[in-house]
Amino acid sequence: MNLKKTIRDVVDFPKKGIVFKDITTLLQNGEAFQEVLDLMVARYIGQKIDQIVAIESRGFIFGGALADRLKCGLILARKKGKLPSETICESYQLEYGTNTLEMHLDALRPGEKIIIVDDLLATGGTVQAVIAMVEKLKGTIEGIEFLVELEFLKGRERLAGYPVHSVIQYPL
Repeated sequence: MNLKKTIRDVVDFPKKGIVFKDITTLLQNGEAFQEVLDLMVARYIGQKIDQIVAIESRGFIFGGALADRLKCGLILARKKGKLPSETICESYQLEYGTNTLEMHLDALRPGEKIIIVDDLLATGGTVQAVIAMVEKLKGTIEGIEFLVELEFLKGRERLAGYPVHSVIQYPL
């Protein structure tokens, strides 16, 4: 299946000059969604993965499904103020300012094998924040999974040294 054909381009969203990659059309296509999950999980079959760390919010869609398929736990990386217990936090740069993600301080144990998952790799700042939290909690990153990678933004370069995988790539 040509998975790129299941993603809709929305011109000038969220602002003029942006071509937004709308994955909701892929998610609505059961066959495409299943194929994406099959591709994401394939490299981890037979490995002992302890936790999936899913990044808010579309990463939750893939994270829950991968945790189910790999029979492991699911940790949520959420925007500041959304988690009810004691948290660890990490800030990252946005185009115009900063944002902060949090995870529960007791979400993972040292040495646990972790896969980080999100829907999109753009500049890499969001996932760098999650990597920092996982490493502060002494988790071992076994893989970082994305549905879409916007290669022209060079986010992968910021993740050098980590096993990064994307299902769909857009060079320009």
